[in-house]
Amino acid sequence: MNTDPIADYLTRIRNAIRAKHRVVEIPASNIKKEITKVLFDKGYIQNYKFDETGPQGTIKIALKYNPVSKQPAIVDLQRVSKPGLRQYRAHDELPRVLNGLGIAILSTSKGVMSDKEARTLNVGGEVLCYVY
Repeated sequence: MNTDPIADYLTRIRNAIRAKHRVVEIPASNIKKEITKVLFDKGYIQNYKFDETGPQGTIKIALKYNPVSKQPAIVDLQRVSKPGLRQYRAHDELPRVLNGLGIAILSTSKGVMSDKEARTLNVGGEVLCYVY
């Protein structure tokens, strides 16, 4: 039984990058789909596809690598808010990841978004993870 599906999602992506896989397949949920959309919009993944077959469905993510140096676009993924200790931030306390080079993904009242979008909308929320 998995008690933290977002941590499992991040770990599967992290392991696929370390193994130099092109595609990773992850069990789907609504929050995972929204995080995937944010990663795609910010350019951290190449493409994604939601497959609705089966009871839960899956997310297929095509990972992005530099064609010359073969370095992944995602250097690290860190889970911030955990089931045992939730991390909430107001709009004026939102974290800056690597001085703005990375992003923080937040779950807000207006949906899942990056920290930069949340600052422009003046909304705070739960800090799910850091990506850089």
